[in-house]
Order: sequence, then C-alpha cells, then structure tokens
Amino acid sequence: MITLPRLALAASFLLALNAPVYAIGLTGTVADYGNPAPEKAAGRVITLGADSKYINVENGETVTIRVNGKAITWAFYTFPSITSFDLHTIAPQDVAAGAIRVYVADNPLYRGG
Repeated sequence: MITLPRLALAASFLLALNAPVYAIGLTGTVADYGNPAPEKAAGRVITLGADSKYINVENGETVTIRVNGKAITWAFYTFPSITSFDLHTIAPQDVAAGAIRVYVADNPLYRGG
C-alpha cells in the first residue's frame, strides 16, 4: 500500500531527476559549450570557407563543421548566459578554426512558460 509520505518522497525524487543540468554552474572548460558527438548524430553540416567569419547554431543542436578538410561534430548545449564564443574554444588543436565566431540561439524547446 502506498502511503502519503511515500508518495511525497517518490514525487520529490522524480523532481530532483528533472533538475536542469546547468544548475551546477560554469566549469571553465569546453563542457560549458556542449560535447563532441559522432558525425552520424549531426542534423546538418556547415562547411567553412576562407572568408567565413561566423556560424549560427541553436542550443541543443548537433552540427558537423568542416574546416580545411577536417570535421568537428559538436552537440551544442550552452548555459543561457553563453550566446557566442570562438570556434577555436571547442576545436581540436589540429583544426585551424581561425577567428570564427559561433552564435548560439535559444532553443524554443528549452524555454519555460
């Protein structure tokens, strides 16, 4: 038989599991911008040319970025306070990311209200 105290305990446990990941806070590492992902997980591919200055992505989006014959596939999961950063922040050292700026748009799925 489920009692009211047990039901309340179970409900609070389930709420704790749904806590936002960013509640931990910024770490000062590449993890603040998301994480590497397999190329097959990408929803789209962006190929950067010599004249490229920026790219636009959406928070929660997984993108493959091609730079000078090399590819980076990244799942962008940023904190609400991070709306842009330099691509070289997440690019491996062997990828010449140059001065490309990444602009991260809010994902409507993550908005409250």
